[in-house]
Amino acid sequence: MAAPRPNALPWLGVSLAVIVLDQLSKAWVLARLPEYTPVPVIPGFWNWYRTYNTGAAFSFLADAGGWQKYLFLGLALAISGILAWMLARTPRGDWRQALPPALVIGGALGNVIDRLLHGHVVDFIQWYAGRWSWPAFNLADAAVVTGAIGIGVFGLLGERRRARGG
Repeated sequence: MAAPRPNALPWLGVSLAVIVLDQLSKAWVLARLPEYTPVPVIPGFWNWYRTYNTGAAFSFLADAGGWQKYLFLGLALAISGILAWMLARTPRGDWRQALPPALVIGGALGNVIDRLLHGHVVDFIQWYAGRWSWPAFNLADAAVVTGAIGIGVFGLLGERRRARGG
């Protein structure tokens, strides 16, 4: 009987690092930044801008009356559980398949902590050019987006590799 191959669960350390950095950055924001007031970092491109989101990405369902908090908590926990299960089945050394889900888990749980502590997510990074402005976000959001892109890109590359037989 072959020994089990080490799984990618240690990559959850990346998730933990995302959670810690996210929560430390939000604690700084809550202690130091004024609400709803742009603080230029790179004028014409990047502000610190403390705001709150009761919805999901792009404030989806933000005005839904409160029930959405539980929907987003449940979704984040379910998706994190599924991704952790996938990590348990991923070879530890396969960073292309392990890092992206670890980023998504860390980001999702960072925002879950906000919803549980504050009833909303703290956002503070605002990118803009002229009148165009990207919706404010936080480090957890950046980790989720980066991880989701990685899952898509590395998933497609993996499929191509398997299709070519390599």
